[in-house]
Amino acid sequence: MLFSLLLVQCKKDGTNASGISRAFVNTPDSTLFSPFYDSTVVPYADTKPGINDIVVTKSVRSIIRNNCVSAGCHGGGGVKPYLDSYESVMTMVTPGNPEASQLFQLVTTSDLNKAMPPVNYGVDLTVSEKNIIYNWIKNGAKPNPGIEDYRPAAIALIGIGCSSGNCHNQATASGAWARKGLLGALTTTDSSTFIFTNQTSGSVTTYSQLKNPKLTSVWTAYKDSVKKFYSDTLANASFRPYKIFATPVSASSTRGPLNTYDDILMDVMYPKSIRSNSSVVFTDGNGKSFYVKGDPLIATSSMLSRVDTTILLAAPRTKVFATKNQGDMSYSDGGLKPSEIAIIKGWYFGDPNIPAVWKFGTDGAGIFKYTYSGKIITK
Repeated sequence: MLFSLLLVQCKKDGTNASGISRAFVNTPDSTLFSPFYDSTVVPYADTKPGINDIVVTKSVRSIIRNNCVSAGCHGGGGVKPYLDSYESVMTMVTPGNPEASQLFQLVTTSDLNKAMPPVNYGVDLTVSEKNIIYNWIKNGAKPNPGIEDYRPAAIALIGIGCSSGNCHNQATASGAWARKGLLGALTTTDSSTFIFTNQTSGSVTTYSQLKNPKLTSVWTAYKDSVKKFYSDTLANASFRPYKIFATPVSASSTRGPLNTYDDILMDVMYPKSIRSNSSVVFTDGNGKSFYVKGDPLIATSSMLSRVDTTILLAAPRTKVFATKNQGDMSYSDGGLKPSEIAIIKGWYFGDPNIPAVWKFGTDGAGIFKYTYSGKIITK
């Protein structure tokens, strides 16, 4: 009866109202971080959560509060159902199914006698706001974000922010190998060239990029060889990653590509500084030079320490903490904001595809330490 009263109070008439559409016609963007609360402290934050530990963003709660919760509407003492708490909002939600959730139905329906906010208020939710509500419900409508929320947003932040043509890019990395003559004979259709001008210094750099289908062939072969090499180095003693980094010719070391989720995972598990060093790391008895190291756990740089300037890394094998922060990917490559860094950290520690050794070390005692408090992140 209360809901019927709501419909009667908000009934709309007239040709102007009938011409309004509230439908959510866009393809949902799963990369839009969509929490219930405006402020989220990520797991494994510092003892006193600091600048890169808190995600502050538009949330389901703020969208509902700004558009639905007032004294004369769905606030306390107004029209039921009240929507002033997580528990009350959940009475209108079917977790995992936005289309079956009354909340999402009411903000996207074209039946203007049901649409919320009422059309006579002159306010509709933006596409982004509808997307946030959609994502939150689709990912389980939890009070606190989970890996379903963190991962798509984090991978998009890294990919978009760091994989431009002059940065962590597959085509540019493989194009550099081609310029060095390390890929054999190529045709003119296999590659292209672009010129990058630094707007600050005025320096000009020419980049070559490999093009598909050659790009896919080369990059897939390289990743397969890296994974095979590090999965069993002893068994593959005569096998070296794609020859490029293990021959007497001059090294061609470029930034490790971060275009895809798989690229990013490879960079986490086998850091670029280990799999393709910029200088010779070993010379065998025959004078053959190698640019690749056999143990990824001796790396002194990691994905997370390159993003978060508030933490120090200890190489998992040596357990010796660095004395200087890194963070070059946050302020140099991608220009990441504190909330974005927090999202990446939330993904990093929550993703089961990232091995525990790259979260907590070989013994669980921790490889990341907060500079401010000295807290070591452990299981």
